[in-house]
Amino acid sequence: MITFGGDLWTSLGWMALVLAVIAAIIGVVVWRGRRRGSKTIALDAALAISGWWVMMSAVGVIIIVVKTFTVDWAELDGATTVWLEWPAGLPCAEFGAAGMLTCGGEELSEFTVGGASLGLRMLAASAQLCAAAFMTIPAAMLAAICFQTLRGRPFSRTVTRVLTIGAAAVLTLGIASDLLKSIAATAALREVFDASSAWYPTRFQLTVTPWPFVAALGLLALAAVFREGMRLQAQKDVLERETEGLV
Repeated sequence: MITFGGDLWTSLGWMALVLAVIAAIIGVVVWRGRRRGSKTIALDAALAISGWWVMMSAVGVIIIVVKTFTVDWAELDGATTVWLEWPAGLPCAEFGAAGMLTCGGEELSEFTVGGASLGLRMLAASAQLCAAAFMTIPAAMLAAICFQTLRGRPFSRTVTRVLTIGAAAVLTLGIASDLLKSIAATAALREVFDASSAWYPTRFQLTVTPWPFVAALGLLALAAVFREGMRLQAQKDVLERETEGLV
């Protein structure tokens, strides 16, 4: 996820800069491919982008691990049962009115704890690492598929294994990421507040989104498609050998 905060034009400028860098990388790959007369420019570009994605994710993982043991604060991002009402001074109507906000609030989910214990920092880091790995798996699979295709082996056991293992990893890490985020956030609040405090969460609010299941199912279906392509390729090779024998 790419996020920038600030006024509209500054945020748009930074977003345009990031997109320009990505476009420049793709442009360099395409230009080099055309100079070489390559017929696999799209695959080359996809391999380059996925490679950069994996590399940047690896840098992010290193930063998360280093921060866990070098700082005394922890960043949390997960669902909790602590509810924050909107400020009393915010103009709103309880049941809604024309041209007014409807009064409400939101759960405390994104916050930072200073002076956090090592256990809490490690728990928060575990949630962040799972989320980072979950977001990196698609790039790693794309890189593997592009690499095998460029080698002339688009329908191979390696590709089907990558997709199958990727499906299991997406499902496992996606669920773990959702659960660990909520567990870490509630554990952080329990570390900060006493049990007698009104802000102390007495219950955990665990939520699992459907995306890991949908993504895993899609990858398994794609693996089945590649497996069928591998079977048809094998039949074609046998038929060609038999035809050559007859000739």
